[in-house]
Amino acid sequence: MKSLNKFQWLRKSFVKLRWLYYTKVWGMDIHPLATFSTSARLDMTFPRGIHIGEETYIAFDAAILTHDLTRGLYLHTRIGKRCFIGGRSIILPGVEIGDECVIGSGSVVTKNVPPRSLVAGNPARVIRENIEIISRYGRMKTPRDVAAAAEAEAALSEASEAATQDPVPAEAHK
Repeated sequence: MKSLNKFQWLRKSFVKLRWLYYTKVWGMDIHPLATFSTSARLDMTFPRGIHIGEETYIAFDAAILTHDLTRGLYLHTRIGKRCFIGGRSIILPGVEIGDECVIGSGSVVTKNVPPRSLVAGNPARVIRENIEIISRYGRMKTPRDVAAAAEAEAALSEASEAATQDPVPAEAHK
């Protein structure tokens, strides 16, 4: 099976052009390191109300809204740094999402989200607080990561103890 990786440059170029279009033509506040799917929808009714932080990823079919036509509201919607907005999620107008948050797929975010939270559901609720994001795209620290780090630390301390011990017995020095 042939790989489509050779077209990755084309997708990256398209996303960069779309970022330029959103920021320069529409005046949206999107950090240059933020990434979004080609099918993500950003509200064009009040484009200056969209604020997206660095290293945030907005997945497929997610919608970021800044207006509510039935109530006549035009509000700023803010998404913090290093967030992951899951596929087909909807962020309603006026919502502020803190730094390092993960929004589950299909969630409807109606209220502000505190920093470092895992949120999911319709309406979205905080599932877990004080999560730790360890890489881009919302990868959270898991118990397996903690165990692997503890093993690595133990191996390093063993190696440093072995290196500091004198390999030649004391009698051999006489």
